[in-house]
Amino acid sequence: MGASVSDQLTAEDAQWAAVTAAKLEAKFAAERDRVGSRIPYIAVDGRYEEDMAVTFPGWWTNGFWPGILWQMFHATGDPSYMTPARTIEETTLDGVIAAYEKLDHDVGFLWLLSAVADWRLTRNEASRVRGLHVATVLAGRFNPIGRFIRAWNEPGREGWAIVDSMMNIPLLFWATDETGDPRFAEVARLHADTMLANVVRADGSCNHIVCFDPATGEFEKAPAGQGYEAGSSWSRGQAWGIFGFARAYRHTGDERYLDAAKRVAHYFCSQVALTGGIALVDFRQPAEPKVFDAIASCVAADGLIELAELVPEAERAFYRQWAMLILRAVADRACDFDPARDGVVQLCSDKYHDGRIHVPIIYADYFLLEAVLRLQGRAVDLW
Repeated sequence: MGASVSDQLTAEDAQWAAVTAAKLEAKFAAERDRVGSRIPYIAVDGRYEEDMAVTFPGWWTNGFWPGILWQMFHATGDPSYMTPARTIEETTLDGVIAAYEKLDHDVGFLWLLSAVADWRLTRNEASRVRGLHVATVLAGRFNPIGRFIRAWNEPGREGWAIVDSMMNIPLLFWATDETGDPRFAEVARLHADTMLANVVRADGSCNHIVCFDPATGEFEKAPAGQGYEAGSSWSRGQAWGIFGFARAYRHTGDERYLDAAKRVAHYFCSQVALTGGIALVDFRQPAEPKVFDAIASCVAADGLIELAELVPEAERAFYRQWAMLILRAVADRACDFDPARDGVVQLCSDKYHDGRIHVPIIYADYFLLEAVLRLQGRAVDLW
């Protein structure tokens, strides 16, 4: 579509990207040697002690460490990144596939960044089969009456869908591209239409969760989710909306999705302008305590880079400059680049209430790495 963001950078921004990428490469090389094929989630006192492969192998974030490894393999050509990534894919994640009834809509996060990445980069046929297997699972979660993909498996949540799903449906677009079967992409498109109609509000903010009657498809409610309260504005949900609708536009060419991504982006930027680029957990949370979530900033910056590559030339600078402002803020105020310590982005919070606050969480690191590599034209497109 538009020009790569790496061709749009000023000399100063290109230099910043090069310096930051070098810091990340040193950090992830050290983590690769310490962590290997274990699956990290949250670092405590500078160490990834918990191995999610043991404690919760199907947890939705377990694709992000393989994703980091595959991005590093692509960026550096170093095969030592490929070995642990494929081990995770062939051992832990194959076990998750076998536990079929536990799979949910997050199969996109889990396998786009592991098996599908492997297929894209190495043409490993077994990885392609894994990707198509879980894409079929995701398509099977589609409710044809309500035209939405069911999020979770718990009884009573048959009609629930969430904005995060916009980052899972690229698995379906990939499956259609891979097989020529239009049904995968059609499910993704119909679900995106439902999210557009029920998640994105008039002011550009987003609901996290939307609930429908699974038998009739009628909208019922939009509960609080991981934000402060119902009707508030969970910042990571806004970030999923930016990136997810931008990707839906890239895959379909439907201008409604681009317009939605831009509206959510404008809302997000107006809010982080008040906090210097680091997002609050919820943009409508009380003034105190100030609880931040740098994950939202990393995801949004990556999504803004996506928009800078999709919009007409006259609009590109806005999204590129906001991406740079946010990435610089994260690097300056929220990162630990010391290779001796695990975890890069420190100021992460999984939710507003009863969550882990201001800790390093693995998927912030993934989106920061992907965004910085995209600035250099060195990232592999995994969405």
